[in-house]
Amino acid sequence: MAAADLAQIPDVDIDPEGVFKYVLIRVHSAPPSGAPAGECKEIVRGYKWAEYHADIYDKVSGELRKGGYDCECLGGGRISHQSQDRKIHVYGYSMGYGRAQHSVSTEKIKAKYPDYKVTWADDGY
Repeated sequence: MAAADLAQIPDVDIDPEGVFKYVLIRVHSAPPSGAPAGECKEIVRGYKWAEYHADIYDKVSGELRKGGYDCECLGGGRISHQSQDRKIHVYGYSMGYGRAQHSVSTEKIKAKYPDYKVTWADDGY
């Protein structure tokens, strides 16, 4: 897998409205056997249907592995997405994976939602 293949994976996929859990995932292209580690990128995934952060990671990592990628969860938190007000707030942490680096998640979200006010804080659960 080349970096161009990684580019096909969206950086951000979150629900369009509400408060929900999210995870920050590092995706690696799987290098050929014996080759140095492949390229990698971080992606943000957040959905209301998930009761636990692991539910999101398990679903997304399973899909990525079928595509020949390897991945690791870098942490989690919550997202408050207020589409009418064009606001997204990233905060909190995951009991299982720890706190994601919200600054990284926020930059990715800002790139997808350039006309939104996107903020983050380490406080809250």
